[in-house]
Amino acid sequence: METQQYRYFLELAYKGTAYHGWQIQANANSVQEEINKALSTILRAPIETMGSGRTDTGVHGKQQFLHFDFPEILDKGVFLKKVNAVLPKDIAIYDLLEVIPEAHARFDAIWRSYEYHISLQKNPFEEELSWLCFYQLDIERMNEAAQLLLLHKDFECFSKVQTEVNHFQCEIKRAIWEQKGHHLIFHITANRFLRGMVRAIVGTLVEVGTGKLDLDGFKKVLTSKDRRLAGSAAPAHGLFLSFVQYPATIFKGKKSF
Repeated sequence: METQQYRYFLELAYKGTAYHGWQIQANANSVQEEINKALSTILRAPIETMGSGRTDTGVHGKQQFLHFDFPEILDKGVFLKKVNAVLPKDIAIYDLLEVIPEAHARFDAIWRSYEYHISLQKNPFEEELSWLCFYQLDIERMNEAAQLLLLHKDFECFSKVQTEVNHFQCEIKRAIWEQKGHHLIFHITANRFLRGMVRAIVGTLVEVGTGKLDLDGFKKVLTSKDRRLAGSAAPAHGLFLSFVQYPATIFKGKKSF
């Protein structure tokens, strides 16, 4: 008789500085590989996981989800304590959530949000976690340009050139800069993101902020479908996957996103 399998979501966070991105790859350490090893050790069985999405080398995750299958885990508290004990210090598991058998961490995500952090003065506590930028930036003009993203659907101009996707259509529902003292945070939420899209958007909006690109020029970039016309990609270490939303119907119990 086969043992019944349950599907679980893990909610986690990580500092991506030491990793070559989220996804397992040959000859390079990844966040997913470390988690798979930790789960396999604690559960004493080979565990494979599927994440809600991939983050590139050096990119961080404030909130990431993955799913895996395993027979019933009876004590969530003990499980979380044990798996966090064997994980590296820069990866943390926050929660274990039972979901319906067909739930999928990647395909069931409704919205994903990213943050991009810029420091306007040197700050040793933000090293590796923000882009140190000494430019004089017009935040109001950058927000005017950011609002144009909500009116657009095709973002080929902000996608990496060599990428395997069927289309470049994305629905962006939020894009805004906020300033807290000498710190800027760009918030962006969409139903999907293309490879390199957020960093390319940030790099281009910074060009708007410095006056190198005006709003008409930004509009031309949006309609061009040409990555060469957009700005250089902002550094990876300022980028955070910050929130992933799922339909409540996939979760068993009270917690939902």
